[in-house]
Parts: sequence; C-alpha cells; structure tokens
Amino acid sequence: MSDSGIPATSGERTAATSALTALAPAVWGSTYLVTTEFLPPDRPLLASTVRALPAGIVLLLVGRVLPRGIWWWRALVLGVLNIGAFFYLLFLAAYHLPGGVAALVMSTQPMIVLLLGGVLLKEPIRAAHVVSCVLGIAGVALLVLEPGVHLDGVGVLAGVLGAASMAVGIVLTKRWGRPADVTLLTFTGWQLTVGGLVLLPVTLAGESLPDGLTWGNAGGFLYLSVVGAMIAYALWFRGLSRLPALLVSLLSLASPLCATVLGYVFLHQSLGPVQLGGVAVLVAAVLLAQPRAPRGNGSSLSAPSAREARP
Repeated sequence: MSDSGIPATSGERTAATSALTALAPAVWGSTYLVTTEFLPPDRPLLASTVRALPAGIVLLLVGRVLPRGIWWWRALVLGVLNIGAFFYLLFLAAYHLPGGVAALVMSTQPMIVLLLGGVLLKEPIRAAHVVSCVLGIAGVALLVLEPGVHLDGVGVLAGVLGAASMAVGIVLTKRWGRPADVTLLTFTGWQLTVGGLVLLPVTLAGESLPDGLTWGNAGGFLYLSVVGAMIAYALWFRGLSRLPALLVSLLSLASPLCATVLGYVFLHQSLGPVQLGGVAVLVAAVLLAQPRAPRGNGSSLSAPSAREARP
C-alpha cells in the first residue's frame, strides 16, 4: 500500500525494493572510510574476518537452524563465493591496484551476471541490459579513475576473479533461492559463517594480530560486523529474492558512489564535474535496467516468480 492508502503498483514496489537493496552496497562503500580512520592499519583480512565470522555466528545462534541435506554444500558454495573468496580477492586487488582501478575492474560484475543469467536463469538478454552494464562501467570510470594510473597483472586478475566470484554467487543465490522454512537472517548467517571460516586461516597465516585495540578500533569492528555484515547482507539477499539478478548487480555500483561521496565529505577528496558526470551515468544505468511492465498488465517482464518473491 502507498501512503495514500492506494495499493502500490508493481513499479512502485520494485523502486522501493531497489532503494532498500541499494542501502547494502552503500554501506559497503563506507568500508574504506571506516578502515582507514578507525581500524588498525594494514590488516584488511583481519577486518574481513571480524566483519563476517562474528555476525554469522550470532545469526546462527539466534536462528538455531543448520543447513540440511543439499543445503550443506549449497551454503558452502554461496558462502565462499559471496563472502570468503570475494573478500580475499577484493583486498588482493586493492593491494596491487590503485583504488579507482580496482573499483573499475570490479564494475564488470553486472556484465558477468548478465551473461550467466542468460545461461542459468534463462533470463533474456536485451539491448537495454547490455547498455546498462556498459554505462555502469563508464560511470565508475568517470567517478574514480585518475590520469596516469598503473596496471598490475596480479591486481587485475584478482579484480576480475573477485567480480566473477560475486557474480556467480548472485546468480546461484537467485537460482537456488532459500529453503521455505529458513528465515532471511538465518540464510544470511549461514553464508557469513562459511565466509568467515574460509577467511580465518588465511588471516592468521598472512597477518599478525594487533597488540591492542582502542575504543575507536572496537567501534569500527562493531560497525563492520553489525551494519556492514548482518544488516547489509540481509538487505542484499532480500533484494535478490525479489528483483532481477542484473538489477541487483547494478545496484552494487552504489558502493564506489558512496565511497566517493564519503571521501569528499570526510576526507576532503576532490569531487569535480567529471565525478558528478559519473554519478549521473551510474543513475542512468540503474534506471535503464529497471524491469518494465508489459502493456495491459501490471506485472513486470522480469518480475521474480512467486517462489522467489517469498517474504
């Protein structure tokens, strides 16, 4: 229902769900600011592990439901793709590439989702979808790239693999849905726990633990775990159950957008006409990917099935 008491149309519901889902990557866009200003320096894997594992364990304790049958290996696959492998590859790319280049490489994710969706989800690939993906990459380039950037082969490969990992995770999450008797928070807890457990040995082997923590460090870790993991991933998976996979993937471009705005507000970074043009292009990419209702019917061409739209 709309505020006026009139039933909301399919387009209004889609727009509202898109806005709520976009909050997740917007929150993830704040990770750079929180990491540089509040967390111990040079420990990105530790931040990823603390972000995922405690949140996952808390959600498991609240839900008290473990995977059953086929969902043991499905939860393992999704947790690795969406959390564990993605976080590791993301930080590996960030170590070897300037932040802008890493963000640009990761922005290829919607194009990968588009191609995989055509194969695994049988979703038609339309010209508007291809244009949306191209606009997304162009918008990120305008937003974050600087002249004279240096490309590193390891970093580019890690970025591409990271984008592919998240893309496959998006498509498989859309294809498999979640068990009918499992809540959204429990489903989120499964993946965060798996991802955290995958990251834990890599973190212990690759990074030393800090000698001590300040109150600022504790607050930063708490923010990443509660807001950046529990809440953000619950919103993300909720959106995946209700929106087309490509649209959700394009909404992830809110992450570099938010990071740029926060850098301008709090870190006094530049935000000129080129960056503002990138913002406009990103908005156009998302609007172009919005599902359209067929003539004479209020339902969306790309609307999720009844099973996928389950609350």
